[in-house]
Amino acid sequence: MIVGKLRNALVRGLVVVLPVTLTAWLLWWMGSSLETLLRRPLEVLLPSGVYRPGMGIAAGLVVLVTAGLLVNAFLVRRLFTAWEALMDRIPLVKSIYGAVRDFVRMLPADNRRELQRVVLVSFGDISAIGFVTRDDAAELGLGAGVAGSVAVYFPMSYQIGGYTLLVPRERVQPLDLPVETAMRVVLTGGMSGASGPVQ
Repeated sequence: MIVGKLRNALVRGLVVVLPVTLTAWLLWWMGSSLETLLRRPLEVLLPSGVYRPGMGIAAGLVVLVTAGLLVNAFLVRRLFTAWEALMDRIPLVKSIYGAVRDFVRMLPADNRRELQRVVLVSFGDISAIGFVTRDDAAELGLGAGVAGSVAVYFPMSYQIGGYTLLVPRERVQPLDLPVETAMRVVLTGGMSGASGPVQ
């Protein structure tokens, strides 16, 4: 009895402490890595004695924001396309680069552009939450067999993969949920609801 209570308390403690600890560790690791990476170039570029701890993180954020703003410029977009084509030709690199690129594209800024809306798709007596990526599957150029279908992406829990299915339009029911909320529900396997963690 006491052992069971202690075990339950331990599990509840892990549920509370582990996400906070891992999030703090990940943020610290990203910040310290950015600082370490950019410290030397900043010390070379700036006058002697000007550099202060934290300037590497600030410079990294400036670089990321600038890259995000420039990515829509014609020349930068052409260079980026050429870079991706090069990465896709290198055997081992293309697998790693492609996986990282696909994961990053699931972040909210890209979700709003590529995942058009949240839908519920029926398969007999069961339904699945999906994300429309093409409202008209014919735009994919797969032939006349997909006419009248919608391209719907179904991610798997914790983003270990997913499927894109071409679903007849009549089986697709719109859901009044933001993409980020629905993605949280799907990626946590339903352990987090639309209003936060399920108690």
